[in-house]
Amino acid sequence: MTLNVGGDINSASGLSKLNEYLSSRSYIEGYSPSQADVTLFDAVDGQKLDAAKYPHVKRWLNHIASYSSEERKQFTGVKKDLTAYGVTANGATSGGDKEEDDDIDLFGDDDDEEADKAREERLKAYHEKKSKKPALIAKSSVVLDVKPWDDETDMSKLEECVRSVQMDGLLWGASKLVPLAYGIKKLQIVCVVEDDKVGIDDLSEKIQEFEDYVQSVDVAAFQKI
Repeated sequence: MTLNVGGDINSASGLSKLNEYLSSRSYIEGYSPSQADVTLFDAVDGQKLDAAKYPHVKRWLNHIASYSSEERKQFTGVKKDLTAYGVTANGATSGGDKEEDDDIDLFGDDDDEEADKAREERLKAYHEKKSKKPALIAKSSVVLDVKPWDDETDMSKLEECVRSVQMDGLLWGASKLVPLAYGIKKLQIVCVVEDDKVGIDDLSEKIQEFEDYVQSVDVAAFQKI
């Protein structure tokens, strides 16, 4: 679907169409910022925008504003005229008619020192808020095969030894005994590990330190979660 404002983008009708268009999209075209975003960003009068009435436009403006003018020049795509998006010249000019250092309409005229200062403060607050978001913790689900020496090994004691291994970022899960041959059974046990904290090789070595019970440790399954 292509955006078609059908008039002045800063009119109630134009902003409503843009808001509806952005309600299910992050960008004007595709799944990453492009020159289409720059063209429309330069045309929308963000300083007078009613954020409560057009929340999706406000979100999009804030996001594009978080990039510097130099970064926006590096966006992909070819910069088109506003008419490509059904925007007339009523109160809006295409991005090509604006001076390159007219950075962010959302925060006013760059020639105005107070507006410039407000813009910098808002950008700083935006980046600080963004940096405080908790990082996603990478985890993996691992199934280990722990094999005993023979059929006389106390498998209950073997499992007790395995579960006694404690590491930051390690959580033991379900287990079961799986028949091998000649009456020998192996312990198959599930664990969840934080990738940055627990190395599977290190974990296997710690388990194999119980050499009276453990003959070997193998990874039966490994899955990122």
